[in-house]
Parts: sequence; structure tokens; C-alpha cells
Amino acid sequence: MPMLKQLRQDHANMARMLHVLQLKQKSLEKGERPNFQLVREVVDYILDYQEGFTRPLEKVCTERLKELDPSSVEVTERLARDYRSLQSRLKQLSNDLDMILMDAVVPMDRFAADLKSYLESHRAYLRDERELLFPLIQKNFNDQDLDALAAALPEGAQAQLERLQEAYPELYAELRDAPEPAT
Repeated sequence: MPMLKQLRQDHANMARMLHVLQLKQKSLEKGERPNFQLVREVVDYILDYQEGFTRPLEKVCTERLKELDPSSVEVTERLARDYRSLQSRLKQLSNDLDMILMDAVVPMDRFAADLKSYLESHRAYLRDERELLFPLIQKNFNDQDLDALAAALPEGAQAQLERLQEAYPELYAELRDAPEPAT
């Protein structure tokens, strides 16, 4: 199923993004000042990705799974709630980053703790998608459903990474050097 392979690759790419943020978060915990512009780039990318990738995926999967397997509603609704919570938390981190980049006073220990909590939650969300949603897709979706899912998604992760390399060479270098995430 090429569509599930693409979803897994997208998860691996997101795990790399989260790894880059984790490295910056660990620097903060040590009292060091990381490159906040790079953190800003990662946060912006994830916010854009959630809007362009997660929402279309959620819409197609939720609607179709509800038709095919009514018992999936509990899982898809919980994932939707978790997603909205993640997005809200990331937007708050984004606002805090704006303040930091404008040299406003933002308690770094609170920002580091908020970032760490966000990273843990996002990793849990990815794990739940991988362990709960992907098996539902594999079990219930036929070729036409997978085609509809593919049509709802933006360009593949590789194309996004190529655009990222051009737009944010420093971030791309961090991603390139990040270890292969465990999936």
C-alpha cells in the first residue's frame, strides 16, 4: 500500500523535526541560548504541515472510517481532539517565540518546559496514529479509499523537504544530520 508507506515516511520526517526541536529544548534546559530563529523555522514548518497535511488526512479518514467501521469513531475523535490540543500548544509556543525574537522577557525555564511537554505530546500523537489509525486504514480502506486519501494530501514529504532546503538551508542541514527516528 503505497499510501501507507507515504504516511510512514511523513511520520519519519516529522520525527526528525521534533528531534531538532528536542536538541534546542535540551540546550535551553542547560541554560544555553539556542538559535531561536531556527526554532521559529521548525515551528512554522510544523504549523504549516499540520494545516496542509493533518487536516485533510483527518477529514478524509474520519468521514470514511465512520462509514466503514463505526467502532473507529472513538479513536478518530480522540485523535482529532489531540491534534487540536497540539496545534493550540504549538501556536502558544509560536507566540512565545515571537516575543523572544523581539527581545521581550519570556521566562526560559517555562518556555523550555512548555516545549518539552509539547514534544512529548506530539510524539505520543504520532505513536497513536501509527498504532491506532494506520491499522484502521489498512484494514478498512480499499484502493478507491486510498486514492481519495492520496488526493487529499499535499505533495509528498520529499518535495516538502526539497522546498525546505531552499527556503531554510540551516534547518535542512539540521534535519539532514538528525538521526533516523525509531518508528
